[in-house]
Amino acid sequence: MWKSKDVYYLSDSTGILATNLGQSLLCQFPEISFHEEKFAYIRTKAEAEKVLAYILKQSASRRPLIFSTIMDPELLKVFDSPEVEFFDAYEFFLERLETCLEAKPLRVPGFSRRTDDVGMAKRVAAINFCLDHDDGTNVDELDESDVILVGVSRAGKTPVSVYLATQLGLKSANFPLTAEYLSQYRLPDEVRRNCRRAVGLTTSAELLHSVREKRYPGSRYAKLSTCIEEIQQAEQLFLRHSIPMIKTTGKSIEEIATEVSQELGLSKKPTTLNHHLRG
Repeated sequence: MWKSKDVYYLSDSTGILATNLGQSLLCQFPEISFHEEKFAYIRTKAEAEKVLAYILKQSASRRPLIFSTIMDPELLKVFDSPEVEFFDAYEFFLERLETCLEAKPLRVPGFSRRTDDVGMAKRVAAINFCLDHDDGTNVDELDESDVILVGVSRAGKTPVSVYLATQLGLKSANFPLTAEYLSQYRLPDEVRRNCRRAVGLTTSAELLHSVREKRYPGSRYAKLSTCIEEIQQAEQLFLRHSIPMIKTTGKSIEEIATEVSQELGLSKKPTTLNHHLRG
């Protein structure tokens, strides 16, 4: 068994798909150490040859792994080398789709159709809304939101809110539950009347204590007892107002955002495909 492997992610576009695919597969082998590099926007044969030469120089005789989303058959031939293990992310699916659809694929990198101007405008509006409604600002405009994240300070509201806006195009706001609201088990009117758009984020007291301690060491705000009390009060508040609750402990931002959108019935529904995903 290999103790370590060199891994390269190649693409004629951003390389995001190749990287995500490779990493999702390689994480199944935790006992092996992987050394990773990414090469994006490989569009010419000269560029492909240069990348291969670099890989062979860096990883000679180690049979490095290459995950690729390159579309151009001529560029793919460059990497047909017995000295590497080459994984073409598209080959299997495109060949099967070609048979099923009885049509030839375009094999064009990145976005190959027209840009969806409406979708782009919606996303920009969502991002601006998110920035203008972070941490309880402009609460009088919460009626315009798609999502309102509610939770105690440092529960992860802002990064999830940003992800919902940038990746899902949702107008996301977030509101911090301060001592004023927690002690009285109440919400401001602007949040309360929009409870159907709200999701409560909660976490473990230990994790919250750790996060707060790094920012304000030794403070009452960071004490474990304070964290325990605030989390309990917040969860009671969520129950009182029938706000769905998501435990964020041990979850990535992507996972939390997906749960939020599913909880509110905002998950992306399949639409007519008018562009290809970036590689």
